[in-house]
Amino acid sequence: MGIHIMKILIKQKHSFGFSISIRSKTTSAQYVASRVRDPTFEKLMDKYKSLFKVIAIQDLILANPRNPSVSIDFLSRLSQKLHLNRGATSFLRKFPHIFQIYYDPSKLQPFCRLTDAALDVSKQEEKAINASLPMVVDRLVRILSMSASKTVPLRAIFKVWRELGLPDNFEDSVISANPSVFKLCDAHEPNTHLLKLVEGVPRNGFRAAIEDWRVVECCKEDCNVRTELRYSFKHGYPPGMKLGKNFKAKVKEWQTLPYVGPYEVVVGEKKKSKAALMAMEKRAVSIVHEFLSLTVEKMVEVEKISQFRKWFGIDFNIRDLFLDHPGIFYLSTKGKRHTVFLREAYERGCLIEPNPVYVARRRLLDLVAMGRRGRSSINSNLQDESSSNDDDDIGEEEKQQRHGSLSS
Repeated sequence: MGIHIMKILIKQKHSFGFSISIRSKTTSAQYVASRVRDPTFEKLMDKYKSLFKVIAIQDLILANPRNPSVSIDFLSRLSQKLHLNRGATSFLRKFPHIFQIYYDPSKLQPFCRLTDAALDVSKQEEKAINASLPMVVDRLVRILSMSASKTVPLRAIFKVWRELGLPDNFEDSVISANPSVFKLCDAHEPNTHLLKLVEGVPRNGFRAAIEDWRVVECCKEDCNVRTELRYSFKHGYPPGMKLGKNFKAKVKEWQTLPYVGPYEVVVGEKKKSKAALMAMEKRAVSIVHEFLSLTVEKMVEVEKISQFRKWFGIDFNIRDLFLDHPGIFYLSTKGKRHTVFLREAYERGCLIEPNPVYVARRRLLDLVAMGRRGRSSINSNLQDESSSNDDDDIGEEEKQQRHGSLSS
């Protein structure tokens, strides 16, 4: 099932007396491009492409609590870094439900602030995050428990703080506020800090999300395959994906393979036999499956989760794991980033079991999806005039800005 297992088999093909197709001839980019697309996730990622940029600008605006605004000139200088291809002003005007451009007479330049609707969403998210601090502590304990050393780099946590629903000041409100659970220590590398579980904090006894699914399935009245479910994962494939007999047989065999769970300690040296490699791969799948289950939106960038690979003891390319198991994960490449979704957590582009933080973020995503729709005809005409390249129109826009706020 995994690319590394295939490579081992290729080396040993003469001793086994059979030939096997060599995937190594396919480049990584070709392998990614050859995956079967899922229209539902692709449409969702189309919205997220703009959402990521909106969040970046929103964070800049909210960084100044006394006067939550940012100058258009400052955003224009950051256009390339924020991937605002047509400039800051053009991007801001695409989302009038989120951003409001106004002219500041005292500073003689235009600024941008959040609309009342966007501010309300921000406050709702902040309130939901603060209310879920006990759950956040549990998430961090679980992530550290999946590491053999009960340690991960603090910089890796910074990479996924938003995905885990951590507050902005989580170093103080979560880590420092729980000295009996977490401690920071220096690594061998300079300017690198490690987050570690305090000795004595129980790391066993956790039940992974996939185990909860197995319990539910086994309790169903019509379930007569309890032994097969013991090591199984829930599968669902993109519409239109052809499932051949050989593929189905491999999946069925892989489902029954025993493995060590994400919170269990691996005992003994790693072996290189086919069975041992497949068990290692299945454990790696269980770890990234559990990691995705701990995120607020059941999705994360591949680059971010790769920061934990060494600390979780995963000897496989994580992106290959996602591609090799399309029934469990879905990998999207929209927006110049590789993002993986936990397939079983979604239905028709929405979380099956939403949480308060996700609900708030979904409201912001809905505002992004609305674009310019829902604005009054007066504001629409004003936007059309302000975006014109005609010199007279530009002059008229400046006059309007000087006499009041420009709602876009």
